[in-house]
Amino acid sequence: MLSVVEEKVILVNENDEKIGLMSKQEAHEKGLLHRAFSVFIFNDKGELMLQQRAFDKYHSPGLWTNTCCSHQRNGEGSLQAGKRRLAEEMGFTTPLKETTSFIYKAPFDNGLTEHELDHILVGTFNGEPVINTEEVAAWKWMSLQDVKSDMEKHPEHYTAWFKIIFEKFYESLNS
Repeated sequence: MLSVVEEKVILVNENDEKIGLMSKQEAHEKGLLHRAFSVFIFNDKGELMLQQRAFDKYHSPGLWTNTCCSHQRNGEGSLQAGKRRLAEEMGFTTPLKETTSFIYKAPFDNGLTEHELDHILVGTFNGEPVINTEEVAAWKWMSLQDVKSDMEKHPEHYTAWFKIIFEKFYESLNS
């Protein structure tokens, strides 16, 4: 029988200093601040690769979001974690650079709360991903202007964190 390893997140203070580990589910139930990352992959035309979250995800199912995102594992740096998760979800890797980080808190309808110190990672890729259908329902390239316009018309189609990141960092992502 296969044993499932419970995913743990790294609890941090507002200075991104590790203060402990906790199961991902418990951290989201309690709304505790933990380390996370969000990957933004652009092609040479400046378009952003968006993913639509799988429809059976425990929160934000079927919503559109940045290329991928997750949580660093204990002892894993943000860039290493970003490359790992990009390969797991989207089926490719590419060099990433960290651009900034910020703290946000977003409650969900199911009673869970994302409270994350989110590291924004950016990279370039021009191929087609080989998506993991357990994580990703679909993907597409969109210009940042088209994302912005669609997000204004249909905010309910996008994840909470993507809308926050997009609003806070649109200008820097667009440069």
